[in-house]
Amino acid sequence: MSTPRRRQKPAREPAGLAARRIAVEIVDDALHRRQTLDAALDVEHGQAGLAALEPRDRAFVKVLATETIRRHGQIRALLSAYLDKPLPKSAGRTMAILEVGACQILFLDVPAHAVVDTAVGLAAADRAGRHFRGLVNAVLRRVAGDREALLARPDGVRATAPDWLAQRWIAAYGADTAQAIMAAHLAEPPLDLTVKSDPQGWADQLGGAALPTGSVRIPKAGDIAALPGFGDGAWWVQDVAAALPARLLGDVAGLRVADICAAPGGKTAQLAAAGASVTAVDRSASRMARLEANLVRLGLAAEPVVADAAAWEPGTRFDAILLDAPCSATGTLRRHPDIAWIRREAEIARLADLQGRLLRRAFDLVNPGGTVLYVTCSLEPEECEAQISAILGSGLAVARKPIAASEIAGLGQCITPEGDLRTLPCHAPWPEGVAPGDGGMDGFFAARLVRTA
Repeated sequence: MSTPRRRQKPAREPAGLAARRIAVEIVDDALHRRQTLDAALDVEHGQAGLAALEPRDRAFVKVLATETIRRHGQIRALLSAYLDKPLPKSAGRTMAILEVGACQILFLDVPAHAVVDTAVGLAAADRAGRHFRGLVNAVLRRVAGDREALLARPDGVRATAPDWLAQRWIAAYGADTAQAIMAAHLAEPPLDLTVKSDPQGWADQLGGAALPTGSVRIPKAGDIAALPGFGDGAWWVQDVAAALPARLLGDVAGLRVADICAAPGGKTAQLAAAGASVTAVDRSASRMARLEANLVRLGLAAEPVVADAAAWEPGTRFDAILLDAPCSATGTLRRHPDIAWIRREAEIARLADLQGRLLRRAFDLVNPGGTVLYVTCSLEPEECEAQISAILGSGLAVARKPIAASEIAGLGQCITPEGDLRTLPCHAPWPEGVAPGDGGMDGFFAARLVRTA
């Protein structure tokens, strides 16, 4: 009688291969299924297999997926020279494998032989794409051989956004500024923090720079939760541009302020830290839970309300309202490059309609003489300047209260002729002649309006 043979356990996937496979899946899902990077990279609820990786490998997945999507248009244009025709839909994740591979060779300085070997392995393991592993091998070897010539091509900046979006920016800001915006999107952004107090002290402790606006900028952060001050709630992550609007409400100590569309809560925290009695409103229960968790860590308090702000009936009015309206978020491509490829141009008109309704509703909720601060992180005029023109021309008792450069640390280039705030990704977050670092800022718009009667 023969002894039964033991069934062998399947070989464990090497960590490096697993990390690259997950990065390929994230890139493919973002570009073809409109899954956001933030959702995919969430350790608890994101891409399958991510939580099982070691922290170092998870960090590599984030860098690889983000950089591939940041340079998606550029990489796709470069790869097209090596493909006789577009890959068929039956090719599975082959195109994503090629893009992730090319990104490593061209922009992350990973040795070409390692990239090619793992890419071929990923293609072989993809049921739909295994027949293209020879193509993957050939194309990536040619990319490696032509690396210097490919990097010298002049069309990389324009390819950071789809043509419809680039054309919108050219129309709104002119060709030179649009080019500068797209160039800013190519750089990995630094980490900006809003601190409760002592910006210079925290800049020194964290190895960063205290910006004139009051934010602290750190070139590279690594594990944010491991930084000094995180557990003590001394600061929170917030782009320098995102930290500007809340300051435009002035001294809010003792005032009742509604932060509408408040999650994830950076502006709520600013208002609460400044002494306001804040009601934070957001329609998403999960996002509100995140806001509440952030406030607990920071030791700050606000009244959370899960509601659709357009229909919300608080039964009272407020001294001021900060409306951070839902928008296309095209001003945040430095940190969220997937937005350029997930958004569709038709969405902007729908969002603009919602913004107009929310802005009119805000004036129902503010006391006479009170301030409504309208904010978006969009570069699109329909979501920004056009909303203010519409409300001022609507017949409502509304007036603009212009913003002065002195209110935003002398950043005169960020003030429009009408007196609104308009930051661009290519703007430096310091006044002319003061340069503690580089890295630009997100694109934000803010207009300060007053209910006159």
